[in-house]
Amino acid sequence: MLMQRVLTALVLLPILLGLVWFAPTPWLYLALSGVGLVMAWEWTAFMGLAARRGARIAYLAVTAAMLAATWFSPINGPALGTALLPVALIWLLMPLRLRLYPRSGPVATPALALGGLLMIASTLISIAALHRLEQGPLKLLYTLFVVFAADTGAYFAGRAFGRRKLAPAISPGKTLEGACGGLALVAVFALVAGSWVFGLRTPGAIAALVALSLIVAAVSIIGDLTESMLKRSAGLKDSGHILPGHGGILDRTDSIVAAVPVMVLGLLLCGLA
Repeated sequence: MLMQRVLTALVLLPILLGLVWFAPTPWLYLALSGVGLVMAWEWTAFMGLAARRGARIAYLAVTAAMLAATWFSPINGPALGTALLPVALIWLLMPLRLRLYPRSGPVATPALALGGLLMIASTLISIAALHRLEQGPLKLLYTLFVVFAADTGAYFAGRAFGRRKLAPAISPGKTLEGACGGLALVAVFALVAGSWVFGLRTPGAIAALVALSLIVAAVSIIGDLTESMLKRSAGLKDSGHILPGHGGILDRTDSIVAAVPVMVLGLLLCGLA
């Protein structure tokens, strides 16, 4: 299993980095839209449609139409901040839902269907928005590394100091101490790398970026827990099997789909975009 994970990462990572660094933004969006359709297919299993192939294909068609409409709409431009506001609000309020699990029961299928469309479209258009900024590929990679730092710091701090469970009914392995360790590593990373990546010089701007990075890291944890909740509700161990040793696409991107839209909205609100 470990060897499968390593080999899969060695194959996919250069492809991802090549797209981010060399592909024009429209081509990056198009390539990632293919990934988004795989995510949509996996999402239909959370909706209880695993045995209904026609319904799953129909959801993919709706997702494809949504992604095309998003690219050719004002959301891919001046209306982006307004469009991301409700998405960010949903992620920020999601802990209320997580606290109620399992007493709250499964999420209703219509809500899941709409949530999946919003999640996939907001993630991909936010990636495109980051990518087209000045030094966009570097800023996109910075955002991804904020998520990776939160996950890595949580893993090592949790193993060393973890005592209190963060969400025992959803993900028993995650601890409050681990989450704090992840946030601490993000703060260090943001201080060291953030001012260079975003070209910041004033203490106020650097402090704003560090604060935003911490919020994004916290939201990435929420995204991870949300996918774990949905898998438990659907009786699934993994979201899919497309990535040998890793499970499904959603298993690898559950933190990113929450983090990237919040990062883009925060950059717009702070005047850092």
